[in-house]
Amino acid sequence: MKPSRLMLLTAVALLAPMAPAVSAEAAPGSRPQLAIPDPGFENGGTGWTFTSGAGVGTGNRHGGERFLYLDAGAGKSAELTIVAPRNGSYDFSAWIGSAGTGGTYTVRRNGETVQTITLPQHPGYARYTISDVALRTGDRLGIEFGSGSAWVNADDLMISPAAPADPKVTSSDPEVAEMFAWAQKKANSWVQLPGTVGPVNVDEYQTGGTGSATYEPTYWAGYANRSAYYSRDMTHQLAGAHLIGLDAENETMLRSYAESATAEHKYFPVWSLNFDAKTYLSIDYKSPDNFVREVPATFELVEKAAQAYLWTGDRRYVDDPVLWDFYRHATEQFIDLHNSAVDNGKVKVAEGTGNGIFQGAASYNEQDGDGLAEAGDGIASEYQAYLAMAVLARGKGDTKLARTYDKKAADLKTYFNDDWSGTGTGADMVRAYTLSGTPVTGWGKENSVFMPMKQIIDPGPRNDAYLDYIEKQELGPDGSPNIESTTYLPDMFFKNNRNDTAWQWMRKIYGERETQHVNSSQGPNGDYPEVSFTLVSQTIQGLMGITPDAPDHKVTTQSRLPSGMKWLQAADVPIGTGTVTVRHDGATRTTLTNNSRKDSYRWEARFPGVHQRIEVDGVPQRVRTKKVDGVTYTYATPTVRAGRTAVVQVTG
Repeated sequence: MKPSRLMLLTAVALLAPMAPAVSAEAAPGSRPQLAIPDPGFENGGTGWTFTSGAGVGTGNRHGGERFLYLDAGAGKSAELTIVAPRNGSYDFSAWIGSAGTGGTYTVRRNGETVQTITLPQHPGYARYTISDVALRTGDRLGIEFGSGSAWVNADDLMISPAAPADPKVTSSDPEVAEMFAWAQKKANSWVQLPGTVGPVNVDEYQTGGTGSATYEPTYWAGYANRSAYYSRDMTHQLAGAHLIGLDAENETMLRSYAESATAEHKYFPVWSLNFDAKTYLSIDYKSPDNFVREVPATFELVEKAAQAYLWTGDRRYVDDPVLWDFYRHATEQFIDLHNSAVDNGKVKVAEGTGNGIFQGAASYNEQDGDGLAEAGDGIASEYQAYLAMAVLARGKGDTKLARTYDKKAADLKTYFNDDWSGTGTGADMVRAYTLSGTPVTGWGKENSVFMPMKQIIDPGPRNDAYLDYIEKQELGPDGSPNIESTTYLPDMFFKNNRNDTAWQWMRKIYGERETQHVNSSQGPNGDYPEVSFTLVSQTIQGLMGITPDAPDHKVTTQSRLPSGMKWLQAADVPIGTGTVTVRHDGATRTTLTNNSRKDSYRWEARFPGVHQRIEVDGVPQRVRTKKVDGVTYTYATPTVRAGRTAVVQVTG
């Protein structure tokens, strides 16, 4: 006997993720905002027109309690028409499951089809997006779901503003261009439309949330069944977010964490905030002394604020007193308050309590966190926070403070290499300490990966051996089970100039985007936001080796093309108020175009190794070399004026 649709729905419900719906209302007193009246179908499909065999049901919902269904067979549909209240370009996303092929998801403008997605057979919910739909005031937007060979379910529709920035990647290798285009589109689909009213405190236990609030400029960073962004995810997504133009979102989210790191919280930022950028997500926050907190996040927020400043040149990152107070507290009082279990001599290392994430964990590796006082990801992130403070202090004009933090970073790195990490290599390197001061070696997932990724290990044989050890572990049965941890690996290998290995991990992550996430409520791996955001940044920062310094109108490049990739170009990469286009031909020739209308860039074009000859626009230059993180580079520093192109090439 064939199973009934109800039986199928019940079975699939066990696999389907849940996510909050966004309310159709605009905030009181605000300008009218484009909105879907009943995006989660909780009100029975307000505004939708259904044919027979289509409607709103319960059971196989993605979020809330209800969902849209279409029975199997031709001719069944559900359609919504809304009128655009203002000009704009938007992305339209929906969570959809289909037990067969042939179903459709269509967006129309004034009756003309903009795009139709023909749905594959995928009974569990996955997220589909129709991107960059331009609307003018008064345009009639139509959204339609059509039936296929088997039932189709849809839920939790979402509108995102189209990406403000639009870098383009082309290459001799079509896979990297395809990967970047997919990641760019997918990442932008997670952006909240500011001014929308939506639920707060949605999680797997409170699928309807506990109320509603007006959403600020934010994006999803964490599980899709929670109405919040997470510090760990957000910091790792920040560079990718900038590259598609989400600078307002980055600043809003960083500032919300800075505001939460109060004396009452002992200067820990909260772990997650709702999309109103004010309300702490209730599943992670119970009281001022009972909330999820992990040591590395405090320091990563400082590091990434400096990164945002270097990408944008936005003075708020050094002038905003809320942000500045957070930086100082995070790198001073926070460490003083959490530095008692292990004697670190003249330096200070922030510690966790060893009593679980709700009391303060030392590491992002939550499975390994109980009993640990100090962990490799914590001390390595502290090191980068000191370096970031030096950058931010210089941006503020305080060179004395910058030198202080440079010294703190240098002292901590020396202590790590001479004492903290022991004398072993590979599996024998120390990567944590227990509350009793006992060193911990072996595989620690994040607390292992972060040490070379944050470059706290001195370059050389010991670092090389540890990279080998990490890769062996990650490829084995004890490798990271969740895709969000795997997304750190390309960053780690690029930072250490293992370009082929980093590219292999990017390909692996992209190749597994349709694989079911280990959390059955999340959907496919590709629908975990960190995947798309990090593939964007790993292309530009990793493969292209573009490092910005927008405040000083500087940019550095280094080709990290893997074997077999002849050339790679990234066009319209946003830095400061302008953009650059960079092309690498192998590892010996780089072209940079300054697309700005007025500003010049001082460009440092780096090439690994000592080369006999270097030319700028065909003119030989004096060969100069420098050592950075243990690697010797040949380099030139031409000034590229607005609207001009320069080519730097090495030979020999």
